[in-house]
Amino acid sequence: MAEADPKMDMDTSVQKKPRRFARIALMISVPLLLVAGGVSYYIANDHYVSTDNAYVQQDKISISAEVGGRIVEVAVRENQQVQAGDLLFRIDPEPYRIAIEQADASIAAAQVRVTTLQTDYQTTGVDIDSAREDVAFYEKEYQRQSSLMQDGFTTRARLQAAEHALSDARSRVASAQAEATKARAALATGAAAPGINPAVKAGQAQREQAMLNLSRTTVRAPVAGIVSQADRLQVGQMMVQGLPGVTIVASDRSWIEANFKETDLAKMRVGQPAEITFDAYPDLKVRGKVSSIGAGTGSEFSVLPAQNANGNWVKVTQRVPVRIMITDKPKRTMIAGLSAHVRIDTDQ
Repeated sequence: MAEADPKMDMDTSVQKKPRRFARIALMISVPLLLVAGGVSYYIANDHYVSTDNAYVQQDKISISAEVGGRIVEVAVRENQQVQAGDLLFRIDPEPYRIAIEQADASIAAAQVRVTTLQTDYQTTGVDIDSAREDVAFYEKEYQRQSSLMQDGFTTRARLQAAEHALSDARSRVASAQAEATKARAALATGAAAPGINPAVKAGQAQREQAMLNLSRTTVRAPVAGIVSQADRLQVGQMMVQGLPGVTIVASDRSWIEANFKETDLAKMRVGQPAEITFDAYPDLKVRGKVSSIGAGTGSEFSVLPAQNANGNWVKVTQRVPVRIMITDKPKRTMIAGLSAHVRIDTDQ
């Protein structure tokens, strides 16, 4: 059997030592690098807070008819873009045109009534003058009969007849004056509408209301946006006053409602910059800023708030709605309800 070479064993031993040191150095350096990277990432991102509980919000205007009636025309369809003032739908205007004619008839009747009252008032003036002439005549007749009675040339019956006729004439004067006062009161106008007979004013108000209702049979878009839920509009369907008929989403005004944990609010301030990404558009990234921080948590405004007054209470981290204003002009269309991810820099 051949003897081992001492020189070869020495060389092998020399080669193994650097390899062992390299392995040890690698085993130590990798964890150190990982720790250093984690510390660097934590330091770099310590002033950022983020949430994926965020959604695109837009103004949604519910359009309802201010008058009731049957729908005779629908001018829009689902997801149609409309401008402010565009026709949405029309309600049958015929009942409201008839209401205008009824108001015109009321005004005409009131005007005729005023003319009649004016004529009656003028007639009372004639009656007063006639009654006063009778009073003057019977006063003279009474004085004559009284003189004749003193001279013994007449009878007491004639004197009493003259006295009765004078009294009757005076009563007719008083009655005519009362009728004149009554006619003058009927022609009077109130301080709220001086110079206009109340009946005429009521007819005019009735006509204005009828004209306003007629104008409301044409329903137009109050703002620009996209029509939604238009399938509720059908020709021939009865539209109830105040019942929502269609919705317009104002797509030109969008913001993000982000629900942050209450533990993220310590350094959050209005005006801090934000970075927004969207699940629907992975390549889209827009900038924004904190517009406002909610006045209450989501549970406070829920239909059934949480009741914690029991023995099984478990503390749950609450979420506070934070409104994020979009400062960029997004290259893609914003759709209400889209999921978003918001990252806020609290160091600025």
